[in-house]
Amino acid sequence: MDVSRRPGARAGLRAVAAAACAAAVLVAAGPARAANGEPPAKTRVTVEIPGPEQGGDAGSGHALVPPGGAGPAKTAGGLSPAERAADGEVAKLVDNGPTADRLDVVIIGDGYTAAELDRFHADAAQKWAEVTAVEPYTTYRNLFNVWTVDAVSHDSGVTGDPDRATVRDTALGSYFWCEDIERLLCIDQPKVDAYVAKAPAADLVIVLANSAKYGGAGYNERSAALGYEGISTASSGHPKSGQVAIHETGHSLGKLADEYFYPGVPDYEKYTGPEPGESNISGLDADRMAAQRAKWYRWLGEQSPDGGTVGAYEGGGYYVTGLYRPTDNSIMRVLGKPFNLPGTEAMIAGFYQHARIVTALTPTDRTLRWRDRAKAAVPALEGADGRRLTVRWYLDGKELKRFEGRTEVSVAELRLFDLRTHRLSVTAEDRTPSVRDPKIMRTLRSTAAWSVRL
Repeated sequence: MDVSRRPGARAGLRAVAAAACAAAVLVAAGPARAANGEPPAKTRVTVEIPGPEQGGDAGSGHALVPPGGAGPAKTAGGLSPAERAADGEVAKLVDNGPTADRLDVVIIGDGYTAAELDRFHADAAQKWAEVTAVEPYTTYRNLFNVWTVDAVSHDSGVTGDPDRATVRDTALGSYFWCEDIERLLCIDQPKVDAYVAKAPAADLVIVLANSAKYGGAGYNERSAALGYEGISTASSGHPKSGQVAIHETGHSLGKLADEYFYPGVPDYEKYTGPEPGESNISGLDADRMAAQRAKWYRWLGEQSPDGGTVGAYEGGGYYVTGLYRPTDNSIMRVLGKPFNLPGTEAMIAGFYQHARIVTALTPTDRTLRWRDRAKAAVPALEGADGRRLTVRWYLDGKELKRFEGRTEVSVAELRLFDLRTHRLSVTAEDRTPSVRDPKIMRTLRSTAAWSVRL
């Protein structure tokens, strides 16, 4: 649930660290902001604030920020002709297949000068390596393409680093101290979109600020104009920034709720609303969940990679009581932890919303004849268990079991005895033990088909 949109919540939420317990506390910024000349709430977007640098909290609530940025005025310097020529160049950092069949991640740097673009590419590669070191990204890394877009800045570094008086002229207008929160790293979203549009069909966007200062933000609403699932901002040089980005993709790709909560904060002692739509928080305890066969009931009692067993742990979705989370400390609550079992299932479902696991290498828009071959590409899984996708071939809907596991079949091998046109198809299926929901299972397969005849 987005706290800034719950009934009775005030516009403009901020977060501060609670001194005694290092928990994050939501503080309402009064509605007078618009009267003071700032954009009214309806022109703002909701972003998640990362937890404090000292401590493990993955997040500390949400704030409403201007989509166009509200950092200090930038300096007046412009780019030279050589810098303008480098600005906007697109490169494929990771190539795993056609854009239409892959989940495409676009990484854009901010605060990198033209002379620093090689370092931006190295930073992007390092940050993606941090993401793919965490499951289920590790197993499914071959479902992703990663693009870099060079955004050339006049100044090196970003506004607010090392202190709030520091102003930098950068391509994306990144700035710390967003909404007076030092670690909240905001961007000018229209400027980001102008660079995203240069890359093919972005599904997810990461903005890397040229900074070693701790910070980030999660812009987790789907882009109406470009279709991507969200923007994660992170500082390129801080060791925790990759974890911040992974947590944010839990929202944008997995559609997961935050599993942290706010002890001692008025209005967040007890949740009394309807059952939340997110898959990883619920108003049901374990017994009621099992009885109603609801939410993550299929995982109850199982050992989870983030530690302990899956159950119903009270506290989540920002509320101390009234809502339950699947495990005590997944990455949706604590940085440095993996996704829990229900969270892993949700992330895999999110991957398959954008990726297909069969790519037809032989064109499907013509009829294949006796001398032709039907070729397909199927990505390898990279999990420690060595599991592979199941590949099966069918002729007119009847399985050709002798071809199981192959990615290439000749028309001559089909033993056709008539002159009719037939349908040859190949299906790849992911039978992962990490998915138990039948509705999600049905999405974990892809098919390519050809017309064939003698």
